[in-house]
This record gives sequence, C-alpha cells and structure tokens, in this order.
Amino acid sequence: MATPLRTREGGPATGRSAFRRSRGEGPFRFATTGAGILLLAIMAAIAIFLIVKAVPALQANTANFLTEKNWTPNATQPAFGIAALAFGTMISSFLALIMAVPVAIGVALFISHYAPRRLAGVLGYVIDLLAAVPSVIYGLWGVLFLVPLVKGPYTFLNTYLGWIPLFGGDGVYGKSIMTAALVLAIMILPIIAAISREVFLQAPTMLEEASLALGATRWEMIRMSVLPFGRPGVISAAMLGLGRAMGETIAVALIFPATFDITFKVLSNSGNSIAANIANGFGEATPIGQGALIASGLVLFVITLVVNMAARLIIARRKEYSRAAA
Repeated sequence: MATPLRTREGGPATGRSAFRRSRGEGPFRFATTGAGILLLAIMAAIAIFLIVKAVPALQANTANFLTEKNWTPNATQPAFGIAALAFGTMISSFLALIMAVPVAIGVALFISHYAPRRLAGVLGYVIDLLAAVPSVIYGLWGVLFLVPLVKGPYTFLNTYLGWIPLFGGDGVYGKSIMTAALVLAIMILPIIAAISREVFLQAPTMLEEASLALGATRWEMIRMSVLPFGRPGVISAAMLGLGRAMGETIAVALIFPATFDITFKVLSNSGNSIAANIANGFGEATPIGQGALIASGLVLFVITLVVNMAARLIIARRKEYSRAAA
C-alpha cells in the first residue's frame, strides 16, 4: 500500500505544520507575558517596600518633606526635607547630560560613518570597555586628579563669565556641582555613545546611498538620513544615561561637599544628591533617619519613572517614530 504524499501545499503535512506552530506559540506567549508581569510586579514590590519603610519617618517629621532644605532626621525633633537633595540630583544630572550627549553623538557618528573599519573596531571596543568601568574608579579619579585640575578653568569662568548665574559666586572650589557633573558626564558618555553607534549602524543603506547619489555630501547624508532614523534611539540612550547619572552613588559621594542648600552657582562649595546622601548617612542613621533616607529613595524612584515616561512621550509625539516608541 502506497504511503500518502505529504507536501507543504496541502494534505497532512499542512496540518502537522499548523499543529507545531500552535503548540510552540502558547508557551512562548505565556513566557513573554509572564516576563512583563514579573517586571511590573518587581517595580510594584519596590514601591510598596519604600512606602512602608518611609511612612514612620514621614509621620515623625516636623518639617515639610517636599520643601524643607535641611536634613536632620537623627535629631530629637526630626526635621528633614528633599528639596536641596532633589535639586542637586537634577541639576548635576542634567548638566552631565548636556555635556555628554553632543560628544557621544559625535563619537558614535565617527565610529559608524567616518572611521576606517579597523579603527572603528578598536574605538568601539574601547567605548564598551569604558562603559564597564566601576563607578568608584571614576570617583577616585575625580577626587585625586580632576578636583585639583579644574580650579584654574573655574577661576577663569568665575572671573570673566561671573555675570552668568551658573559661574557666579565669591569663590571657586574643586568639590562642587560642576565637578560632579563632569564626572557623571564622563561616566554616561560611553553608554550613550555605544547605544547611539548601534542605532546609527542600523540606518537603511538604501537611503544613505540614495542621498549620496543625489549629490549630497557625507554630512548632508547623515543629517537627512541617519540622524532622523536614529533620533528615537539617541533619546532612549540619553534617558538611560540620565537615569544612570541620577542614581549614581559612590562617584558623587566622593566629590560633593555634602551641603544642603539650593544654588545655581555650580562652581561654589555646595551640592549634594539623593544617592550620595543615602550612602553617606545610612550607616550612622537612627531608625527614623533610615526611614528618612528610604523616603528620599522613594522620591528618586518616582523622579526616574517620570523622566523615562516623559522620554517615551517625546518619542511617540512624531507619528513616524510611534512604532519605535511602542
């Protein structure tokens, strides 16, 4: 008796193929859905933990937690607030982002579109290696090398550009918001450059060749074809770097003078951040003090979520990038 012929176009072979697809799709869908739910559950668990641990300290606080600048949670009458810490965290992180993003984009474009292949491979390896350097190394480098080095340039800025609020003040100091921002910029630059490089390399070759064929220069081709295509990826890389900067602990703890004031004079002897304050104060804190530090961590958690949500909205505003933001 002849065996029925099984083909891809019909007959039993088609039924078997459909059965295999349906049998593999269920577990895969279950695994991916479970991974998404697990991520949300972890974030919810972190938020619940921070809230539960922070409530007793917030109840014992005698000051307004959102507007108070001083930080004395270990006193007999605890009085502490997040205003100065949140300000220091945000201004140092955004200054670092402003300094790091243009350089990172330039490095990424050079590696992806200008450098010879061998040089591009070496530079890409160095960038990836810099992204893996521990933050304590950057902090020690900042304290031992950068802090003494920047006093001369800071004096120049204060003398000739002191009319700008950022560079004003009665004196300049190595340990300042600007120095912390410089260290943070150097830390996040490899991350932004590495991600941007990979995004630029994915730009459609057809569009690049078409631009060059129409007479565009290499820069015009990059401006019209590569940068618009890579914009969502660059924004995502920048937000990832911003999150790294806001959450950085040891590097800024070694550099910040640990003061609790709000000033835009980034060259003065002032500045602190939420993460640095937690690292400096958690070991000697009382139970109320530990709860206060956890409450500040909750604020940092919320700030990070808000910043990332804002970045997603920025990407989704343009219709052509809505799919990349989804």
